[in-house]
Amino acid sequence: MLILRCPAQLQLLEETLRKSLPATLPVLGTVMTVARGNPASHEVLVDSWPHFGVVLTRLCPEEHRDPRDYYTNQLAVFYQDKGALQALLGGTEAVTPARAFQLLGMQDGLDEAVQEVANARGLKVE
Repeated sequence: MLILRCPAQLQLLEETLRKSLPATLPVLGTVMTVARGNPASHEVLVDSWPHFGVVLTRLCPEEHRDPRDYYTNQLAVFYQDKGALQALLGGTEAVTPARAFQLLGMQDGLDEAVQEVANARGLKVE
């Protein structure tokens, strides 16, 4: 996963996400916040750039204080490719099963994709 920090990249991502509203709403707000100074210490990750399959936003890792806290470990996701989402959930350090987390997204099929990865890894999803 690539962390976007460049203002030009964040602005381009923001413009791209606006075209897919309302499905992009959970990540668009964070992208806008990060692009405008990032007072909440979040980061924006993509699987590839500039043609991405999945966008993930989260609190910066150094801000995580309690690995059991669902609230501070909130992740927001938008994906264009279900396979990219499953790869993100199943095989990257961006999302680790050692931490409790909430995954926010508004797309159809998100629940099924998460459940498939959890079942394959023997994890419980609530």
